[in-house]
Amino acid sequence: MSFALDLLTYVAVAAGAFFYLAGTIGLLRFPDTLTRLHALTKADNLGLGLIVLGLLPHAGGVADALKLVAIWLLVMLSSADAGQLIARAARRAMRRGEPPAP
Repeated sequence: MSFALDLLTYVAVAAGAFFYLAGTIGLLRFPDTLTRLHALTKADNLGLGLIVLGLLPHAGGVADALKLVAIWLLVMLSSADAGQLIARAARRAMRRGEPPAP
């Protein structure tokens, strides 16, 4: 059983790291603020979720597992709020005729 849990951990953490890498590439390669923001928030939330999923079998107890899930939920909420604020500011700048941020 330990081998299966270790394998789940390796696969989930590797997949999470892949999504972080994909989000970083999207942040660097996409042309404007809104597409960069979309790539970054989606990939980072999924990447962190997979990493938390991979770490859950190795949590010391229920309290540690709940802490991991709470951290993931707080990051999801904060990234959604930050994404909305950045997108709103970019949209207002575009309405004023300013060029989108590079």
